[in-house]
Amino acid sequence: MVAASAGSVAAATSRTVPAYGNLTNKAGKLALLGGEPVRKKKPLPDWPYCDDKIVEAVTKATRSTKWCRIQGGANAVVTLEKEFAKLTGAKHCVATGSGTQALHTCVEALGIGPGDEVITSPYTDPGTIAAILSARALPVLADLDPASYQLDPDDVERKINENTRALMPVHMMGQPCDLDRIMALAKKHNLKVIEDAAQAHLAEHRGRKLGTIGDLGCFSFQSSKVLACGEGGAVVGNNDDLMDKCYTVHNHGTSRRGLTEMIGPKYRMNEFEAAVLLAQWSGLHERHTRRNENAKYLTSRLKDIPCLTPQKLYDGMNAGSWYLYAMSYHKEHLNGIDRATFLKALAAEGVSLSPYIKQGLHREPWIDTILNMKVYKTMYSAERLRRYRDECQCPRCDQVCAEMAMIWASGPLLASRQDMVEIADAIEKVYVNRDQLKPA
Repeated sequence: MVAASAGSVAAATSRTVPAYGNLTNKAGKLALLGGEPVRKKKPLPDWPYCDDKIVEAVTKATRSTKWCRIQGGANAVVTLEKEFAKLTGAKHCVATGSGTQALHTCVEALGIGPGDEVITSPYTDPGTIAAILSARALPVLADLDPASYQLDPDDVERKINENTRALMPVHMMGQPCDLDRIMALAKKHNLKVIEDAAQAHLAEHRGRKLGTIGDLGCFSFQSSKVLACGEGGAVVGNNDDLMDKCYTVHNHGTSRRGLTEMIGPKYRMNEFEAAVLLAQWSGLHERHTRRNENAKYLTSRLKDIPCLTPQKLYDGMNAGSWYLYAMSYHKEHLNGIDRATFLKALAAEGVSLSPYIKQGLHREPWIDTILNMKVYKTMYSAERLRRYRDECQCPRCDQVCAEMAMIWASGPLLASRQDMVEIADAIEKVYVNRDQLKPA
C-alpha cells in the first residue's frame, strides 16, 4: 500500500499534522512491515540512577557499623529528614521504609480506624489502599477525570458521608491533581487531606511543593521513582504535634521521649537507604529540570497528532516530577487500530511505549475479602457494606486503563533532545502511515 504523505493526511483530517524532522523517514514504509526504523538500537537512560558517589556512600555506611538510626553515631536518616524537609519546604520529615508505610503512618497518626472512611483513587498502586486497610478503615474509591487520570472532585464529593474522615488524593504520574477543588472540599466538609505524592518529588502547585499542601504528604523512594533507593518513603508536614505523632507511630509507638505511648508498627528507614538518597542530592534539580523540559517538548510535538493525547495538567501546576509521561490512545484516529498493534508498530520504530495499570483497584478481589471479614462486618452496617459494593463502579477508570500508553520517564526522560525528537518522529511516522496497518 502506498504510504500517505504528511500533506495528504493534513487534507484528509480536520487537524493539521505539522512537518517535523525527516519527512522522508516518516513518510516511508513502517518498520513493522520491513521499513527502516526511526531509532536503531539506541537505548534510553536506564533507571534507577547509580554512580560512584552512591557506591561510596553505601560503603561508608557499611564500614561505620551504624546501620540503624537509633544507634549512637548513626546520622544518615536524620540528615535525610532535614534535607528532604528543606527540599519540599516542609517544617518536618519522618523517613520510613516505604511509601506505603508512610501513608499508613499518617492514617494511624490521624486516629483513623474501624468505622472510618477515606476517599481515594482506584487508579494507583495497591499501597495506597493498603495504608487504609491496615488501619481497618474503609477505602472509598472515587472515579477519575479521564483526561488527567486524577480523582474527579465531583465524584469525591458524591462519596462523602458522615463517616468520611479524610481524602487521600494521588498525584498520578507525578503531576498535581485538582488540588484547588480537593482542598476546597476538605475545608467544606471538615476533612483531613493526606497527599499521596509517591510519584511527585519536586512537583509544584501554585508555588508550593506537592506533599506540603494537605495536612500530611507522603513520598516513595522505590526503585522506579525519580529519587530512589530500592524501597523507602517519607512523611512531610508542618503541624508539630501531628508530625510528632507520625514519628511515634513509625517507631513502634515509642515517642522521641522514649516512652511507648500508642499503637504503631516499626517503619524506620535504615542508614543504607538514606545514604543512597543523600548521594543523589547534587544532581537532583538538574535531572528534574531536564525531565520537565523534555516533557514540554514532547507535548509540543504531540499536540497535532490526535491518536495520542498527553495527560491533562490542571491550572496551577508549576512543575511536575514526570515520573511517567502518560498519554491516552484514541484508536478512532488511527483507523480503529487497537492499542496493542499501535504499540507494536512503535516498538518496531525503536520507541517503547506501554500500558500502565491493567485494571483499577475497584476490579481487584480485595473488596470481596474485606466484605467477608469479621472486623468489617462488626464495624460497618450490613447496609453500608452492601452499598459499598454497589458504589465500587469506576467506568472512567476503566476507560483510562484501556487507553493509557506511557513512557517510563524516570530514566528515559533524561535522554538528549535528539532522543526526544526521534521519539516524536516515530509516533508521527506511525500516525502518518496509519493506512499501512490493519485492525486486529
